[in-house]
Amino acid sequence: MFVSESPATLSQRRSHPPAGLLPPRRRVVPADLAARVRPVSTAASRLLALPGPLVPLFPDGALRRGGTTLVTGVPGRGASTLALALLASASAGAGWCASVGLTDPGVVAVAELGLDLRRVVFVPHPTAGWADAAAELLDGVDVVLVCPPGRVRPTVARHLVARARERQSALVVLVERPGNWPVGPDAVLTVTAAEWHGIGQGHGHLRGRRAEVQVTGRRPAGRPVSRTLWLPSGTGALADVTPDGVALSPPVPA
Repeated sequence: MFVSESPATLSQRRSHPPAGLLPPRRRVVPADLAARVRPVSTAASRLLALPGPLVPLFPDGALRRGGTTLVTGVPGRGASTLALALLASASAGAGWCASVGLTDPGVVAVAELGLDLRRVVFVPHPTAGWADAAAELLDGVDVVLVCPPGRVRPTVARHLVARARERQSALVVLVERPGNWPVGPDAVLTVTAAEWHGIGQGHGHLRGRRAEVQVTGRRPAGRPVSRTLWLPSGTGALADVTPDGVALSPPVPA
């Protein structure tokens, strides 16, 4: 589900709202979405599943509701792919997810990562209203991925962190540099190195992007944890790298 208009644009069109959108100020989701998909925070549902290759990077082996995860990396190294992969299992497991500010994510690539496109709300161009869009979506979905356009003001970051904690949604923030997000997250995932494989001397096909991912932060104990992943593999999915460098294919969903 794509929402192409910014909250400001929607506000200007309150008198003639598009079908499926609420008329109140700054609404960016379908009229009944927040009511239908609001997370239920029971003891059994405070953890959100992750794709298998990412499980060892998190102390709980899952995303924790109410927590904030920061994903950083130089453009082109796979940070966007990694951030989207954090949403895959939640959407495939009947949860609802949202992406705010990530332009042109590539529908085919997103689907190959394992996201259920029927359960993901995309707001690729929120312009100046990105924080309002993210805050609103945190009210009604399980995981919100936000890609701010630059350095975030501390008051804005604190508001979104508090909103995620209050609403028991998981917040994933994608930035190029950790300093762009001024509030300490629960975990920081950094793509430290990446290299495409499969192209020879002017021939061959891309087989996948091999990347080094390191996790630090408040929740992980001890020294940083690193893992080598295909980001993505030749199938388009996230995969472990075996000792011989081959992608270990993830299980096919039932």
